[in-house]
Amino acid sequence: MNDKFLAIVNPAAGGGRSAKFAGVALRRLKCEGLRVDAIASMAPGHAVQLAREAYDQGYRRFLAVGGDGTAHEIINGIFSREGQPDRVELGFLPMGTGNSFLRDFTKKGAESSVEALLAGRKRAVDVLRLCHTTGTIFSFNLLSVGFTADVGALANRRFKAFGHLGYLFGVFVCVLQLKRRAFKLRSDAENSWDDRRCLFLTFNNSKYTGGTMMIAPTADPTDGFIEFVRWGPIGRLGLLKMLPRLYDGTHTQHPLSETRRVKQVHFALGEPVDVMIDGEIVTVILRGIDVLPGAMDVYV
Repeated sequence: MNDKFLAIVNPAAGGGRSAKFAGVALRRLKCEGLRVDAIASMAPGHAVQLAREAYDQGYRRFLAVGGDGTAHEIINGIFSREGQPDRVELGFLPMGTGNSFLRDFTKKGAESSVEALLAGRKRAVDVLRLCHTTGTIFSFNLLSVGFTADVGALANRRFKAFGHLGYLFGVFVCVLQLKRRAFKLRSDAENSWDDRRCLFLTFNNSKYTGGTMMIAPTADPTDGFIEFVRWGPIGRLGLLKMLPRLYDGTHTQHPLSETRRVKQVHFALGEPVDVMIDGEIVTVILRGIDVLPGAMDVYV
């Protein structure tokens, strides 16, 4: 077993900020006594392969040097292997655009992450598992369908170069093209299917998405539950009035909003939909979501 950290660096994260500053941050950790090997991912999805190969080589400690997408790929490289993985540890050197997950624990960003790594300060956190018709995807932040995924898909596909501003561009385009759809599902031991139209559904492990949007203000990544937020078929004018409240979590007080804690969700969908997972977009036919309680140790 290798007791070193493997830092997987995404040079493209943060519009190239990671490529510029990752070396300095890693040298600081090494100077403070942390044993670290490093490797760079070369394209989207490459960090999945790197993490899987590193796990097979005996690494159990990983550093995500980039944004939430980098951590997402590392987690999927580890948890998508056959069989139950050994206990793994994940630290962050946040240099991406969003870095949403860490906001649940600190407002100090990279500095707090370095402090946690040097002090050995870590917590067991949950991992969400999405099953679809052709495979499984793991999440540490959130999964979402409907308006939020539509915005994420548009921002990633057309406005990613604009960072946070690109996300706002996506929001206003999706408001103009507003869709309110049904995603047939049931959770836990429910017998009946919910096929009500909605604006969006989110299944949250942590509070934030899009960097500062507090989509699930009562979510806790250590409680063993999925925070399920449903927002009903609000109209354009009502949505525009409510958008600022997505940033402080008070949108959940709206009469069309519902929040509950669940362990698993089953879907009955016949066609693929866009799903936002940890800031990334996939298009799949959903089958179910469940939670793996305390499945991973995170330095926070």
